[in-house]
Amino acid sequence: MSTLRSYKGISPQLGQHVYIDSSSVLVGDIHIGDHSSIWPLVAARGDVNHIRIGERSNIQDGSVLHVTHKNPENPAGYPLIIGNDVTIGHKVMLHGCTIGNRVLVGMGSIVLDGAVIEEEVMIGAGSLVPPGKTLTSGYLYIGSPVKQARPLSEKERLFLQKSADNYVENKDDFLNHVEDISCR
Repeated sequence: MSTLRSYKGISPQLGQHVYIDSSSVLVGDIHIGDHSSIWPLVAARGDVNHIRIGERSNIQDGSVLHVTHKNPENPAGYPLIIGNDVTIGHKVMLHGCTIGNRVLVGMGSIVLDGAVIEEEVMIGAGSLVPPGKTLTSGYLYIGSPVKQARPLSEKERLFLQKSADNYVENKDDFLNHVEDISCR
């Protein structure tokens, strides 16, 4: 069974030096930018709309990425757009939302249809971003439903880029050293 699957003749498209773990499944209209990574057990389904993941972004273990179909009430539906240098923590659910550059979405968070996460935002673990909510640049958001907690410190702003950079290094290490031994 293949990690990358075509749906209605549309296949995932990968940039250069992308790591896709063999246990993840990507289906349909998905584009992944250079130096990004998809970690174990990620499910991404670009079937009824498209998914775009920018450069140097990482989608961590067990996350689910999906979209909302086009319909008469919402002709464009809700694609899933993820910017550059984004860290998506373990077991995050992203559904038909837009995420700007240099964002960290904490483990176990859920971001729903039509939500817009501006650049340089941290979302605390276990948070719920309701449909249509916009999270303004430069803040930490926590809770269910999510609320603006406080401005990010300079150290936290720098960490957003450092997190993405660390995953690029980790991805490179995996590209050079992971070996599938299940068939031995």
